[in-house]
Amino acid sequence: MSEESTQLSDFAALLEKDDIHVPQVGDIIKGTVVTASKSEVVLDINGVLMGVVRGPELYAEVDEYAHLKSGDQVEAAVLETENEGGHIELSFRQVGQEKAWDALREAFKEKETVKIRIIDANKGGLLARYCQINGFLPVSQLAPENYPRISGGDKSKILEKLKSFVGHDFEVSVITLNEDENKIIFSEKDVWNKKQKPALDRYNVGMVVDGRITAITNFGVFLNFDDGMEGLIHISEIAWQRIDSPNELFKVGDHIKAEIVSIDGSKIFLSSKKLQKDPWQEASAKYSIGQTVSGTIVKLNPFGLFVKLDEEIHGLAHISQLNLAGKEKLGELFKAGEVRDFEIVSISPSEHRLGLKLANETKTEKDAAKKKSVKAKKDEEDKDAISKAAEETIKAKDKKEKKEDDDKKKED
Repeated sequence: MSEESTQLSDFAALLEKDDIHVPQVGDIIKGTVVTASKSEVVLDINGVLMGVVRGPELYAEVDEYAHLKSGDQVEAAVLETENEGGHIELSFRQVGQEKAWDALREAFKEKETVKIRIIDANKGGLLARYCQINGFLPVSQLAPENYPRISGGDKSKILEKLKSFVGHDFEVSVITLNEDENKIIFSEKDVWNKKQKPALDRYNVGMVVDGRITAITNFGVFLNFDDGMEGLIHISEIAWQRIDSPNELFKVGDHIKAEIVSIDGSKIFLSSKKLQKDPWQEASAKYSIGQTVSGTIVKLNPFGLFVKLDEEIHGLAHISQLNLAGKEKLGELFKAGEVRDFEIVSISPSEHRLGLKLANETKTEKDAAKKKSVKAKKDEEDKDAISKAAEETIKAKDKKEKKEDDDKKKED
């Protein structure tokens, strides 16, 4: 008998043993790493067969396959029972994907944390990838430090901020996992809340914190304090007087103190005005019903005028208290910045409210005020018209000079 025939006979005998199984396409088998490189991994299957994993079937996303070395035991899926070299063609990718899904299922069930990589962004949030599985991280589920707080809500700047996260890794929890629809939603905010919650035990309502303003929005300012803690000072808690925007008093980077007024779950709400003396406590001594006062109109609203009596006390003159005739309009008689006389009709220091009415004016005074308001409006319109005309003149001059330069270049 030839040597080749003897080898075949020996192999056949091995196959007849009970513990020898010939892998089939689709089987998941376990093997021992013989050699491993970036392009190929060779496996010993039960000391009888050899398998190879190559190219796209290598899979480094799951830790089990990331740093293989000789002697490691790993699982692989059978792609072909015999390739051109006589080995079994194997895949880590198929097994790795299933392991990744198993990890996501476990994280979703047990509310565990996973690490994702941001691969793209749109106006709604961040496109993310766990291993080779894609999911979505909505803007609303970002942690406070990554939430795009853009003053005025400029969408282009919000998107610019979101795109800056592409390529970064985030720690998140899985809050939606729908395999049938291939829908996965991640939350960074959940992870932040869990980390923040134990730290909240150190804080109580009434405590004063010292921090740095990290963001200013239309509705308030965010204050960072005590190494990573963050709270919101709502616009109504910034100052005792009425303000239209927090930007009037603060800028990002300012260091201020604030008092904790509420703790809701993992959210901390602060007040800076509580650390200031309440000017309304002395309002009754300074102002009284029936008193005529001089006030500056700070804002016109459909329901009346907001009037500043001093830097801290503002009052409201309701439209019904402004002596408007049938066809007269608020904007025709009053203008922000004007100083007028008002009579105090009500005062409630505990509620920080003061009601006003327009002081009695003679017809001559009323006509003069109306004329002054109309003139101011016309002056403003004339100013805008002059500015526009000047701008058009400059544009025409620039256009003429450009044409002359072009004509000169042609002549040259």
